[in-house]
Amino acid sequence: MDRIKYAIFTDKSSRLVEKNQYTSNVESGSTKTEIKHWVELFFGVKVIAMNSHRLPRKGRRMGHTMHYRRIIITLQPGYSIPPLRKKRT
Repeated sequence: MDRIKYAIFTDKSSRLVEKNQYTSNVESGSTKTEIKHWVELFFGVKVIAMNSHRLPRKGRRMGHTMHYRRIIITLQPGYSIPPLRKKRT
């Protein structure tokens, strides 16, 4: 549970939920297979595919790196994930 930081709730992620795809931010040190295995165990779902990317840097800060990356999880039809906690702003 520590690897997944929080779920993403944007317009695009709302459209992806209709396609049975879920978006969240995870720690940058975790691998796709670790996240896939953890999601399948914790939520009891079957993951078909996972896509991930690092978010672009903000501004021209020297030496600043993002400590997380965004991941999109595609589930088999019939499975769903309950909403994860939201990031507080």
